[in-house]
Amino acid sequence: MDHIIARLLIYGSLPEDCILAQMGDICKNAREHTQSRDELAARSFRQVKRILEISTDYAFDRNLWQNYLTFQLITDENPFSLTSEKTGAKDGSVNYFAKNDFRAFMELFHYDFTWLEEALGIDCFSRITNYRAIQKPELMYNKNVSEKVNALSIVLDGAKDEEAFFDAVTGFYRDFGVGMFGLNKAFRISSSGQNGRVTFHAINNMERVMLDDLIGYEIQKKKLVDNTRAFVEGRKANNCLLFGDSGTGKSTCIKAIVNEFYPMGLRMIEIYKHQFQDLSNVIAQIKNRNYKFIIYMDDLSFEEFEIEYKFLKAVIEGGVETKPENVLIYATSNRRHLIKEVWSDRDDVQIKAGIHKSDTMEEKLSLVHRFGVTISFTKPSQQEYFRIVIGLARRAGLTMSDEELKAGANKWELSHGGISGRTAQQYVTYLLGAGAEE
Repeated sequence: MDHIIARLLIYGSLPEDCILAQMGDICKNAREHTQSRDELAARSFRQVKRILEISTDYAFDRNLWQNYLTFQLITDENPFSLTSEKTGAKDGSVNYFAKNDFRAFMELFHYDFTWLEEALGIDCFSRITNYRAIQKPELMYNKNVSEKVNALSIVLDGAKDEEAFFDAVTGFYRDFGVGMFGLNKAFRISSSGQNGRVTFHAINNMERVMLDDLIGYEIQKKKLVDNTRAFVEGRKANNCLLFGDSGTGKSTCIKAIVNEFYPMGLRMIEIYKHQFQDLSNVIAQIKNRNYKFIIYMDDLSFEEFEIEYKFLKAVIEGGVETKPENVLIYATSNRRHLIKEVWSDRDDVQIKAGIHKSDTMEEKLSLVHRFGVTISFTKPSQQEYFRIVIGLARRAGLTMSDEELKAGANKWELSHGGISGRTAQQYVTYLLGAGAEE
């Protein structure tokens, strides 16, 4: 195996502690008898355990060794894979080196571990190459990843030569991308503190709500959909601010938008207020990727002493570096004016030609003005609230009469925060939990 791995060029930058590199070293030591049988067996068990851990996380099935190799291929961000993501596999000299690597991967895919198992007196590799998963993919947070890896793994297993292998892998890069952005739809960040780079962490358990699941607010949804559709189709689009009463579905709309447009290459990065200083670094790392990114800020607001909004203003519009075409900012807030105003803001009011102007107030209002689309979400009327409750109840399979639902919903909202879409959902959830008639 180590001789095969040594032939890798484009995909050859393997961390020393990765499973594939460790397996190559185990095979080399076993062949050259430079480690004891017990030591090599223990090392083999550790690598098999790591494969099982990855397979459990992503609900891999059938041949875990091939699943692991497939996962390596579709998460390896190198010049070839990134170029294939953006422009497809064009003719070029690099294809020669890629096909050489894929020829090696085909050998790894069908590697016969029998000699190693006989030498060490183990059978764990035979077990993981014919595996039945206990956990079903539909129960996993990473179902999206699981389906992609399992499907591609089967295709690669059946590839008759490196040309077919090449077409399958580059086709995946073209259709889904490479790395975590190709496999996941939403991310959070953490600052590494090194060279200004940030680390992206996939959000695997994002709510699977779709726009059709949201009852009411049709005008608001249409404005958001129209802007997002223009964005993913490569037309001009604006940053969006969704503001209004709490519990009216602002955040849910953003999640639904990401779920709706994910197949068209839309991804979301959630950033918190204390991370605004990393915004420029985030954009620098995603601006050349073949995806459309929404940088999402939930419940956005600032007290008068907080200055993080200045980082946001510079990124949205007004900085020296232009915001790339594949990035938009979507934010939600419970108040129209994102920065809290105080009476002292009026201390520098000037009157000119009958117009009152305060530099401080203008500074605070200018952030809102940098969102090209602002969408207002207000609390529903009582009739709208009842319509939402009834719609949610019917979708959940509840057969209570409309009048019963209305009476219960009316009592519920009096002690649970008043009329809102969130209150309606909480009431229906209560009914389901209480075993109401279905």
